Amino acid sequence: MNNNDMQIPEHELHAYVDGRLDAARRAEVDAWLERHPGAAERLHAYRQQNDMMQALFNPVLKEPIPLGMHPRARPRHFPMPLRYAAMISAMVISGILGWSLRGVEAPQQKPIMAMVNRAALAHVVYTPEVLHPVEVSKEQEAQLVHWLSKRLGNNIRAPHLAGAGYELMGGRLLPGNQGPVAQFMYQDGKGQRLTLYISSKMAGKGEASFRFAQEGKVGVFYWVDEDLGYALSGEIAKPDLLKVANNVYQELNK
Repeated sequence: MNNNDMQIPEHELHAYVDGRLDAARRAEVDAWLERHPGAAERLHAYRQQNDMMQALFNPVLKEPIPLGMHPRARPRHFPMPLRYAAMISAMVISGILGWSLRGVEAPQQKPIMAMVNRAALAHVVYTPEVLHPVEVSKEQEAQLVHWLSKRLGNNIRAPHLAGAGYELMGGRLLPGNQGPVAQFMYQDGKGQRLTLYISSKMAGKGEASFRFAQEGKVGVFYWVDEDLGYALSGEIAKPDLLKVANNVYQELNK
């Protein structure tokens, strides 16, 4: 096989996107991509997704966690950005990120739809995690809710969804379009996970009715209550997700 016909292994293409190839091999891949525009376009999409993930989640790495809320587990010995990069690669290969923005620039989106997109993306990123699906566990729920409420500048609650068959796992702080947002994660007896994404400063009074969006495999029921926006995300059937959304709403309005 001559060099014109060589194929580049998938793992090397991802290494190329991540800037981990040596100069000689990178030059060979550059030449190959010039002859394969379809592959070049695919790698350009990979790079855009990586950039988007870094823009969304890198700021939260610098958020301080109160000393009393640090987990007692052993310290992590692997760099967080590499974990996110690995997750992105896996999601791209499996097609999980098929939700995409459908050609709409984020700054042009209405705040509520930008929230939905970010909620779906955060769901896809964190629900596959085994060791660290949440930053603060359910055992520290009171401290977690107090911390998130302070960061969002609004009193928020973590609804208890035992009636819907889901147990709170914990939560985390994330960056949003208009400031910090909260994410609570839930799991049922079969290991199915749902996430509740809460954003403040939505200015959407009068929009408390449920709306639904499908972002690839992720279904999202979302609504605005006063100045808080909620997005319940999950990879379950729409009627089942609606039942949980109703349960969430009832819990929040007791």
